[in-house]
Amino acid sequence: MSTAAPAPPAPSTAPTGLRGVLAGREYDFVGRSRTWLYTSLVLLAICALGVAVRGLNFGIDFTGGTSVVARGTTQDFTADELRTALEAEGVRESVVQIAEDRDGRAALIRTEQIEVGGPQQAAVVDTVARITGAPREGIGVDAVGPRWGAQISRQALIGLAVFLALTVLYLSIRLEWRMALTAIVTMLHDIAVTIGVYAIVGFEVTPASVIALLTILGYSIYDTVVVFDRVQENAARLTSVSSQTYAQVANTSLNQVLVRSISTSVTALLPVGSLLFVGASLLGADTLRDLALALFVGMAVGTYSSVFVATPLLVWLKEREPRYAQLRERAAARGR
Repeated sequence: MSTAAPAPPAPSTAPTGLRGVLAGREYDFVGRSRTWLYTSLVLLAICALGVAVRGLNFGIDFTGGTSVVARGTTQDFTADELRTALEAEGVRESVVQIAEDRDGRAALIRTEQIEVGGPQQAAVVDTVARITGAPREGIGVDAVGPRWGAQISRQALIGLAVFLALTVLYLSIRLEWRMALTAIVTMLHDIAVTIGVYAIVGFEVTPASVIALLTILGYSIYDTVVVFDRVQENAARLTSVSSQTYAQVANTSLNQVLVRSISTSVTALLPVGSLLFVGASLLGADTLRDLALALFVGMAVGTYSSVFVATPLLVWLKEREPRYAQLRERAAARGR
C-alpha cells in the first residue's frame, strides 16, 4: 500500500531584510564587520581619489573675485536673469543676491576676477544696468580678495579643534576613552566622505558649506553616543562567567536602538531635503542650497557610519581588553 508523500514545509512568512529589522528581528551587524570595513575603505579611497584628481571647487569667497553692487534699480529682474546675461559676457561663475535697501531693490553680484578698467568690466556694468535699470553711476565695482573665505576657514579649523577637544573630554568622562576615540574616528570618516562627495560631484565649496560641516559634527556624535550609551548599559551586566561576548552584547544593543536611530535620521533628513530640493531647486533660494546640500550629504553619511562603522570599530577595540578577550575565546571554544 502506497503512502502519500509528506507535504512540503510552508514557506516562511517572517519578514527579512530592512522589514525584518524594523519588525524587531535582530540583524548581525557586528558579525559582518569585515564587510562594512571593506565598504568604508573603498568609499574613503574613492573620496580621496576624487579630491586628488578633481580637487575641491572653491567659491568666489575663497578664491577672490569682483564685487558688483547695483543700487537704485527700476526694473523687475531675477537672479537667474542676471546670471544668464553675465554668462553671455563671458562671466562663467557668479553669485547673485537681491535685497531691499533705502533706495529700493539692490543687486549684489560676486563674479570671478575681472580686470579692473578693462573691456569686460565695462560690458558687465552695461549688462547689469540694462537688466536692472540702475543708472551707471549707481553701479559700483570693487576687487574682492580671498581674505574673507580664508578667515572663515581659519575660524572653522579653530572651532573644529575646540570641538574635538571638548568632545573627547566629555565622552571620556561620560563613557570611556575607547568610545570617545571611536566616536572621533567615526566623525572624521563622515567629514572625509562628505568632502569626497563634494569633490567628485563638483559641488561648490562656500562659507555656508563650511558652516554645514561644523553642524554635521554634532549630529554625527549624537547618533553614535545614543548607540554607545546602550552598549555601555548592557555590557555592565557581563561577568567572567557570562555566556555572551562583548560583540554579541554590542550587536544586541545596536539592534535595540536601530529603529530610534533610523527614525531620528529620517525626520532630520526630510526637512533638510525639502530645503534642498524644494527651496533651492524649485523656488530658486540659492542662498540655502549650499547649506542644505552639505547637511543632507553629511546626515546621510552620519546615519550610515553610526550603524556600520562606529559599533564594529568599538568592538574591535574593546575585545583587546583581557576580560572581554577571555569571553570571546571561551565562546569560540564552545563553538568548536
